[in-house]
Amino acid sequence: MTMEYNKKIILEDGQEYYGYGFGADKSSVLEIVFNTSMVGYQEILSDPSYTYQAVVMTYPLIGNYGMANDDFERDTPTIGALIVREYNDEPSNFRSAKTLDSVMKEFGIAGIYGIDTRKLNRSIRDFGSRKVLITDACVSLEEGLKILKKTDIPHDAVSRVSCHKIITSQAEKQKYHVVAIDCGMKMNIVRSLNKKDCKVTVVPWNTSAEEIMKLKPDGIFISNGPGDPKDVTETVDTVKELIGKRPIFGICLGHQIISLAKGAKTYKMKFGHRGGNHPVRNLETGKIEITSQNHSYAVDAESIAATDLTVTHINLLDNTVEGVKCDKDKLLSVQYHPESAPGPQDSDYLFDRFIAMIQKEQENA
Repeated sequence: MTMEYNKKIILEDGQEYYGYGFGADKSSVLEIVFNTSMVGYQEILSDPSYTYQAVVMTYPLIGNYGMANDDFERDTPTIGALIVREYNDEPSNFRSAKTLDSVMKEFGIAGIYGIDTRKLNRSIRDFGSRKVLITDACVSLEEGLKILKKTDIPHDAVSRVSCHKIITSQAEKQKYHVVAIDCGMKMNIVRSLNKKDCKVTVVPWNTSAEEIMKLKPDGIFISNGPGDPKDVTETVDTVKELIGKRPIFGICLGHQIISLAKGAKTYKMKFGHRGGNHPVRNLETGKIEITSQNHSYAVDAESIAATDLTVTHINLLDNTVEGVKCDKDKLLSVQYHPESAPGPQDSDYLFDRFIAMIQKEQENA
């Protein structure tokens, strides 16, 4: 006997997709996006950059290797919802401690499976990211559209996911001290810096430049995070004050914040970049890197020309800016994730470049 659909999604343009619920039984208005990764649903689920977003996985089978205790990017996932073609609730993996369904129930994250995700992802590709209502199958289209029209996506994502107190992560061999501004940082960034012999002091997103300098950092890191970079004016202003005082490295949202602090502009993309398979050309070496990405906003290439930033990387799929630098001010940033987790390891060298900037600064002191 075929089960009756018990959940559905309603898009702003009136499209409806019916499916079955897993995870938390709740209704939400979110931004719908897709992710092209073939593995890594646990890291996606626990990446703060997906706050207020419903993520559609293009890979059809999700849940089959369960959830491992060591693979969370943050202890408290804040993703809006997960939409998949086929959900597997009987994982086969010796590291698995829980099912995906149980974790989503624990943290109040809704899920829907059984949807034609190929058709849905084509819709996002063709018409862009937009608001979606995740709700019960019995909710009428008329009622759902009214809810979508009157409900706005919040703009407090960074303040919601950032730490609220200073956190320190020690390295086994501490050579350098990096202060990381947490805008929704993945923990593998901290682990990557620890492996490079950096003690990492993580501070909240709205920490002032004066407070950061009192911590006596050798270098400053600006993290990834959710939402529009223009929503975090406090962080942009802090970075403006810090530029030139210490080497600064930014990733994803951090890249956008550094660019805004330097006078460049950002814009919202049609459907963003999400997945572990984006080709990026390093303009300094000519090499192609396969990168892991997760963002809805990009730095405007034309606006960079009016600054002293130099473009270092471009995306080969759409020619968007993927990296900038300013040697004079000891700045380095990329739009993608060199720490990946999971994903390609092509770009780990960027952490070494950051360390080299710190070493050079110390030698010249």
